[in-house]
Formats: sequence, structure tokens, C-alpha cells
Amino acid sequence: MNTRIVIDPEVQHGKPVIRGTRVPVVRIIGGLAGGMTVEEITKEYGVTEEDIRAALAYASELIAAVAVADISDGRS
Repeated sequence: MNTRIVIDPEVQHGKPVIRGTRVPVVRIIGGLAGGMTVEEITKEYGVTEEDIRAALAYASELIAAVAVADISDGRS
């Protein structure tokens, strides 16, 4: 269980965020995808390296869940 990522309807419209912040997971993943370094993200958003790893793990879990659903639906 990933305790660093939380979902609260009162924070960022219920999007997953880093616990204790208003930083959405999508912003962390997007920053990495856009070429930001871990150091740049920690400075820009005030999160830790552990938070970044948690965001990556969360995204990975979501992708795995979608992939399973796609396979069971017969889609590729």
C-alpha cells in the first residue's frame, strides 16, 4: 500500500496527490516525462525523492490495472 499518495475530494478535485501537499501525481510524472530531473522536481514542488518514487509506483500500479482490464476485455 502506498501511503505517500492520497485521494481527497477536497484537494485538487480528488486527484491523487503527494500526502501533505497539493502536488498531483500527474505533475510529478509529467515533469519526469518532460525531462525534469529528480532534483529539479524536489526543488520546484517541495517533495522528496521518496515521494517521486511513490508517484512512479502509483502510476505503475494504475497502468498494470488498466492492462489487465484491457486483456480481459479482449482488446489489445
